Amino acid sequence: MKEIRVGLLGLGTVGSGVVKIITDHQDRLAHQIGCPVKVTKILVQNVDKERDVAITPSLLTSDVYEIINSEEIDIVIEVMGGVESARQYILTALQNGKHVVTANKDLMALYGTELLSVAKDNQCDLFYEASVAGGIPILRSIVDGLSSDRITKMMGIVNGTTNFILTKMSNEGKAYEDVLKEAQELGFAEANPTSDVEGLDAARKMTILATLGFSTNVELSDVKVKGITSITEEDLAYSRDLGYTMKLIGLAKRDGEKLEVSVEPTLLPNKHPLAAVQNEFNAVYVYGEAVGETMFYGPGAGSLPTATAVVSDLVAVMKNMRLGVTGNSAVSPQYPKVLKEDSEVLAKYFLRLHVKDEVGVFAKITSLFSEYGASFERIIQMPLEEKGAAEIVIVTHRATLANYQVLLQKLEEQDAVKCVKASYRIEGDAK
Repeated sequence: MKEIRVGLLGLGTVGSGVVKIITDHQDRLAHQIGCPVKVTKILVQNVDKERDVAITPSLLTSDVYEIINSEEIDIVIEVMGGVESARQYILTALQNGKHVVTANKDLMALYGTELLSVAKDNQCDLFYEASVAGGIPILRSIVDGLSSDRITKMMGIVNGTTNFILTKMSNEGKAYEDVLKEAQELGFAEANPTSDVEGLDAARKMTILATLGFSTNVELSDVKVKGITSITEEDLAYSRDLGYTMKLIGLAKRDGEKLEVSVEPTLLPNKHPLAAVQNEFNAVYVYGEAVGETMFYGPGAGSLPTATAVVSDLVAVMKNMRLGVTGNSAVSPQYPKVLKEDSEVLAKYFLRLHVKDEVGVFAKITSLFSEYGASFERIIQMPLEEKGAAEIVIVTHRATLANYQVLLQKLEEQDAVKCVKASYRIEGDAK
């Protein structure tokens, strides 16, 4: 094989990083795979646009079929984003016998099973390391490094935008809206940040992690999702007083053969390694029966970190091509999917209530908690400026999600309770 020829779909932030790494690391890439690698065609919307990266004009095209139908191209790298168009282009490329590398988490969360099946049918590789946690090699670590172990839990910060926002809110006491605006100005948040702040981006990544880590077909609709938009400075202040740090946590947990997958604001003990992950950084904590606890930490986004993961996948494909073992990367799920019922999900909870400041109120609340199997671990009661009102902050012992949800509803219905101000899951024990 004289050279391996690559077609690139997209020349934005990540695509430009991919071109830079392939260009700058050409000697190392050729040494690893035994022949040169060359980007021969790049799909862009406007071939005449001025760009930050130096590109020979003849490499650019606005016609995707010049790449995915070309007999001159061996590997297609998709970094254009979107779902439906990307799906069709990748399907066509695979059916034409081209290997594919993608950074598209939305696509893989929704259509990963289908695309991997088509890749296998056509003896093609399809790799997607960059779709989760940017430059952190978490997928390869799960598939290869921990392949001999049985993973029981994956818990992590997999969205840099929300971690940046929560870090600023916690450390500087700023309001959510102010920090969001700052994140947008710095380029950490999109003009429309819904996917990030409502937890959808993290949910797509947890779908991919759970599918690989538990070798079962987890779908996006299986993930319970809650975003960060309702978090207040008061929530964070009470969290700190109790020894916790607030993070948007993606959790995938297996007990026996039953799974739970969720994304929600979660209180972590300050001593937990994930509590120390600041700003736009990502980290994933993996628990294995044999290896115990491991943590993967690094930049979760950005041009070169994400491009590094893309090019690492490219190297893996090229090595497989040289060895003649392509098309074996997709392993069918080993286990049937069995999701936990809410009555099987156990957790501790943080709860803020505004109540009437009168005799008998606390007894009524205590009675409700007892009725629904949620006992108190810690309680703080504070007066409010509003006359005749008080605030109660409660940390529960472990309770089932089913009982806790009914308890919240019953508290809302109580005359003595003015409102439930906040409720969050807790992972771990604060000291």
